Amino acid sequence: MLCGRWRRCRRPPEEPPVAAQVAAPVALPSPPTPSDGGTKRPGLRALKKMGLTEDEDVRAMLLGSRLRKIRSRTWHKERLYRLQEDGLSVWFQRRIPRAPSQHIFFVQHIEAVREGHQSEGLRRFGGAFAPARCLTIAFKGRRKNLDLAAPTAEEAQRWVRGLTKLRARLDAMSQRERLDHWIHSYLHRADSNQDSKMSFKEIKSLLRMVNVDMNDMYAYLLFKECDHSNNDRLEGAEIEEFLRRLLKRPELEEIFHQYSGEDRVLSAPELLEFLEDQGEEGATLARAQQLIQTYELNETAKQHELMTLDGFMMYLLSPEGAALDTTHTCVFQDMNQPLAHYFISSSHNTYLTDSQIGGPSSTEAYIRAFAQGCRCVELDCWEGPGGEPIIYHGHTLTSKILFRDVVQAVRDHAFTLSPYPVILSLENHCGLEQQAAMARHLRTILGDMLVTQALDSPNPEELPSPEQLKGRVLVKGKKLPAARSEDGRALSDREEEEDDDEEEEEEAETAAQRRLAKQISPELSALVVYCHATRLRTLHPAPDAPQPCQVSSLSERKAKKLIREAGNSFVRHNARQLTRVYPLGLRMNSANYSPQEMWNSGCQLVALNFQTPGYEMDLNAGRFLVNGQCGYVLKPACLRQPDSTFDPEDPGPPRTTLSIQVLTAQQLPKLNAEKPHSIVDPLVRVEIHGVPADCARQETDYVLNNGFNPHWGQTLQFQLRAPELALVRFVVEDYDATSPNDFVGQFTLPLSSLKQGYRHIHLLSKDGASLSPATLFIQIRIQHP
Repeated sequence: MLCGRWRRCRRPPEEPPVAAQVAAPVALPSPPTPSDGGTKRPGLRALKKMGLTEDEDVRAMLLGSRLRKIRSRTWHKERLYRLQEDGLSVWFQRRIPRAPSQHIFFVQHIEAVREGHQSEGLRRFGGAFAPARCLTIAFKGRRKNLDLAAPTAEEAQRWVRGLTKLRARLDAMSQRERLDHWIHSYLHRADSNQDSKMSFKEIKSLLRMVNVDMNDMYAYLLFKECDHSNNDRLEGAEIEEFLRRLLKRPELEEIFHQYSGEDRVLSAPELLEFLEDQGEEGATLARAQQLIQTYELNETAKQHELMTLDGFMMYLLSPEGAALDTTHTCVFQDMNQPLAHYFISSSHNTYLTDSQIGGPSSTEAYIRAFAQGCRCVELDCWEGPGGEPIIYHGHTLTSKILFRDVVQAVRDHAFTLSPYPVILSLENHCGLEQQAAMARHLRTILGDMLVTQALDSPNPEELPSPEQLKGRVLVKGKKLPAARSEDGRALSDREEEEDDDEEEEEEAETAAQRRLAKQISPELSALVVYCHATRLRTLHPAPDAPQPCQVSSLSERKAKKLIREAGNSFVRHNARQLTRVYPLGLRMNSANYSPQEMWNSGCQLVALNFQTPGYEMDLNAGRFLVNGQCGYVLKPACLRQPDSTFDPEDPGPPRTTLSIQVLTAQQLPKLNAEKPHSIVDPLVRVEIHGVPADCARQETDYVLNNGFNPHWGQTLQFQLRAPELALVRFVVEDYDATSPNDFVGQFTLPLSSLKQGYRHIHLLSKDGASLSPATLFIQIRIQHP
């Protein structure tokens, strides 16, 4: 534990005056004065802090533009779009006015800004507008793309450049800067008459906006203590003092004072002591000095190698003070092992943007999957008109897209986030002619990206590594002549993948369609090099050489059955070759299953519906959060050894104790922005997802009416038998006594990437977008016997 030792280091006699200079908290910047153009506009200070108030593109966005929103060939509606003065959001006009929160989108929720006809919507419906006038704003999560056409090419470029600058500056902001930006944006909104002065009524409005229901008497006392001019208005430095008091972190101050002693500053040796008590690897005096130079805000303190409370808070709010080990955020694992030794981020029905019954199919779904680190995507291929194969969910009302358009999306977007190989999982329902067309498109569009022959031996003893296959695309499908059934005919994908699932919707295929699917085109077969789709007949290895290039596809039901009945044999099987698991066809609304059970047995390609948010996708995002989010995570050693004795159903006795003290939360989001008096009652739940014996959840009490700075101080403890497989999920909910709790935010990460000590958890939304500056502050202890 962090102890309350007061060890002091000796300093020269002249040091105390320096300490006195820097011990006072650093003030937040003052509001703009009349010299700022002669107009007091508090909202613009946010852009000023970002260094963008003089940027021509941003200034033009502040004035607004009339852009045409394009949704179909005939739906081209002109709407006003205008950057808000906070620099964080864009207001847009609607035909029918809605609640204020429905008229804005946030810069931090933008996934990409594309120029020209670089979206499916603009390629199909934007022909009336020159590409130079068009842009697409793609969002994180399930929000649809925004396809826009500007009056001129220059105006389109201003929005592309301006949004790009704002996103880059937002990404570069420290957590403290984000907090300052956030609170001042609310301050601007609460200043109802925009006079840069705050009455008590406006202060109360501000408090409700930031999710705190403060006692009126306490709030008024705080207000009057800051009202030095005694005119019932706060302005300038008085506002900053109020905000500084509001944003105080007593729990951080207590920790800081345990190590700083009476002079209220940390020397480098004292900071080193804190780092050692935290359990920081590589904690040295040089490291402590480096942290002071990086995070200390006061130049005088920095020159004397001292850290103030503000610098200490900056450090703990930074990525280095977060729960996720920063050394794990880049590619740090061995990428030279066979593909079968990795968990590989995989998508099911990738083409869908909604349910698998009547939802739209789109190439944008592939682009979004790649943006989330997906490395194995599914192409459900059917006979199309004009000799062109199409992709859709067969025998449903889902829309159809061209196979060649999807291959083009793979070419253009597969390697923007990760350089490691992409697997195209073909579910083939086409006849020989259109299979040949598929092969032709794959070769001509992908070119050298496509793996068309083995790198070394045509019959390798193990699969190549991700490193060897960088920038390459693999095809998973049927292979001639190996994939033959007992009566000598070629197996169809559905026979390979669904030999045990009569309930699957593909059972509705007609006899003619089945005959088509049972045929295999030599041209397409030739492209299947390392991923031969094969029915899993037995888990016992054959006496002859292993077949590493064979890939089995199993429904979640069959995979669970194998895990229960032959856990260790399944683990050994997955140490040698790839296994893909997919959701049951009964999940009509594209719901997901928990991927953890499949990972426990070493299944690599655990395919999920990426378009469906929920805890299952949170787990997937947490699993692939590390190793540079490259979509490949090395499996634990017990899942890579061909003679492993590991059985997820019987992992042995507890080996690790995880203790998490939930201390406080900061700036939790307001769930209903349109109800000013609606304040959350937060509780925190910690979940362990691992082998069945390790799965557990515990939660704190709820705190009434405080989403701004709730305090718990409760400790939750877990015993773990297979810590190398465990994921830890932190969830914040709004307690409700009469109905299910409402989701507020979450963060999931592998236990092996969880750092010990006092740490911040930076919360994410349901769609995985940042909820900055919302955080949890916790203390973590991991004990091994």
